[in-house]
Amino acid sequence: MLNRNANLANLKAGYLFPEIARLRRDFAALNPDAKIISLGVGNTTEPILPAINHGLAAGAQALGTIEGYSGYSDEGLLALRERISTLWYKGMFSADEIFISDGAKCDIGRLQLLFGSDVPVVVQDPSYPVYVDGSVLIGAAGAWIGTGYKGITYLACTEENGYFPDLSKVPHNALIYFCSPNNPTGAVATKEQLRELVCAAQESGSLIVFDAAYAEYIRDPALPKTIFEVEGGIDCALEVNSFSKSAGFTGVRLGWTVVPKTLKYACGARINSDWSRVVGTIFNGASNIAQAGGLAALTPQGLAEIRELSDYYLGNAALIRDTLLNAGVSCIGGDNSPYIWAHFPARDSWEVFRELLEHCHLVTTPGSGFGPAGESFIRFSAFGHRAVIEEACRRLAAYYTSLKGGWEKSHD
Repeated sequence: MLNRNANLANLKAGYLFPEIARLRRDFAALNPDAKIISLGVGNTTEPILPAINHGLAAGAQALGTIEGYSGYSDEGLLALRERISTLWYKGMFSADEIFISDGAKCDIGRLQLLFGSDVPVVVQDPSYPVYVDGSVLIGAAGAWIGTGYKGITYLACTEENGYFPDLSKVPHNALIYFCSPNNPTGAVATKEQLRELVCAAQESGSLIVFDAAYAEYIRDPALPKTIFEVEGGIDCALEVNSFSKSAGFTGVRLGWTVVPKTLKYACGARINSDWSRVVGTIFNGASNIAQAGGLAALTPQGLAEIRELSDYYLGNAALIRDTLLNAGVSCIGGDNSPYIWAHFPARDSWEVFRELLEHCHLVTTPGSGFGPAGESFIRFSAFGHRAVIEEACRRLAAYYTSLKGGWEKSHD
């Protein structure tokens, strides 16, 4: 019999979101009349808007014609890569520096193939679980040792440091995962903070994997939407982005990764060339139908619809945030991000998760699932129909009113 990949054995049992789904199913089975509302997984809910949907349909129809049929496109359609460069990066990248994918999450998992198992890994704490789990799967991180995985440097992002980490702890020649707007906290790094990040990477000989999947939710014009707005970013960072949360493509699956030709390994070889090789070897490109939708999303009408959709979810976020603040719960996010990060001091985050499920019939996400610094926090997602979000807010407000002494006393 074959031996199991030892790295799989190092993963903690149960990826966060399937575990939450399991707990929801168990609760629903015991409470069949409960009308459960999900504010947990960041899955969009609104229909794809007209111009973008038309692009998807037209792309599918074209494949049924001799003139419109297309096959593999490993790196992605040239027109889409050129349009991304023009609209997102002001033309600073050539098409062969932009690789179209089936989503940012998928690329994050594949990127570790470039660096193998010997690279030190640095993550924000709390952080999106795939950064950590992908590192474990490739062997760059070892077994779980109480509050984290061996071999991973966790940079705490807390209320005390304004949710921006102490970068002096970055080891030499490391892979730094950084997400802004951050998932799960909703915090957005300023340009000065990103400048500090770039300087830290340059001084330590490290590479930044910058996750900008929520950039289209930024409304403050002073906040950067890409690491490449910062001088020097092109020399020490690659960037992943996605249509999932901006254009509602969570089920369509479309994203991209920018790998500048300026990025090199210690030996002098180009990282861009290796990424092209990896993509050509294990990936035959994103769906051509999805890419047609991506092209439509980047037309003037499509961009207007993206703005409309993200405004809608930000409106949801404001309702949740205001409800929590009125209930005396400290929280951040929800203004330039679709996530609200709520603090329940001295509480176990899974305990609060179960409390909200039991008493409000709300599914949320326990903060500890995102890392040690997430303990005592709950992530609320603003993805939902407006009427459903309003009902969730009514339940939260009513439950708080029923408590004696506030949230922090509700477990007494």
